[in-house]
Amino acid sequence: MHISIIGVPIDLGANRRGVDMGPSAMRYAGLHRALAGLGHSVSDLGDVVVPGPEASDPGDPRARYLRQIVDVCRELRERVAAAARAGSFPLVLGGDHSLSVGTVSGVRRVYPNTGVIWLDAHGDFNTPETTPSGNVHGMPLAAVLGLGAADLVACMEGRPVQPEQAVLVGVRDLDPGERELLRRTGVRVFTMQEVDRHGLPAVMEEALGLLRRHVEHIHLSLDLDVFEPDLAPGVGTPKSGGLTYREGHLAMEMIAEQGMLVSMDLVEVNPILDEANRTAQLAVDMVRSALGARVM
Repeated sequence: MHISIIGVPIDLGANRRGVDMGPSAMRYAGLHRALAGLGHSVSDLGDVVVPGPEASDPGDPRARYLRQIVDVCRELRERVAAAARAGSFPLVLGGDHSLSVGTVSGVRRVYPNTGVIWLDAHGDFNTPETTPSGNVHGMPLAAVLGLGAADLVACMEGRPVQPEQAVLVGVRDLDPGERELLRRTGVRVFTMQEVDRHGLPAVMEEALGLLRRHVEHIHLSLDLDVFEPDLAPGVGTPKSGGLTYREGHLAMEMIAEQGMLVSMDLVEVNPILDEANRTAQLAVDMVRSALGARVM
């Protein structure tokens, strides 16, 4: 396939600096070469311009830098939609997880019946009313489903993802308000307890089976903090008890086998906190498996 790489060096949604350098770190880890080695053609479309927090007004403390984040998501939406419309696979490099509102809205403009599989240690299902921090990177999945700050929800252009079109995998850290909101909406959440109890293959088969019944296409959002911190030290909000390296590869391979993947984003790589670019390299390894790499 043809792959369009789009960088989004945004850290406005997080409470720690550094994830704005994530796109550069993944490029430096050999992303282009890895994808070309699988037989794909690759175009790097550069980065969306993102204002720095030093020159920005944080605004409402319940949704800090919301106005600037919405502007970035709108621009990303246009770029993702243009790439998808041209028959390319948008691969978005972050940057904090708030950017995913732009990715999902862009791909759903072209492929309306697209669901999301969200691999993350966290729920990302807060709203300005439930958030304990005011950090918008804890709100994007809620916004994608039409919940939360009106301006962020408006990025979905009236095409919010329905609860049955979304699954969360790898979760092990939820705030009380988002836990209740997830329960009320009925989004299927596969916690690490379920991964431990039933095994990653069973969890992924159930998650993908749910999506197959309700969507034609899949967007994959991979937050690198879904992994065990020893594997991915370069993330801003690490949480012990995550996926192993092999479980990550298997999850990617099972998603690839569906033949439904139309877009992907990689988020929360923070080179400042990383060790010898290990987390960026892990991201590149996972992309390879999601886009066709096999042992045989």
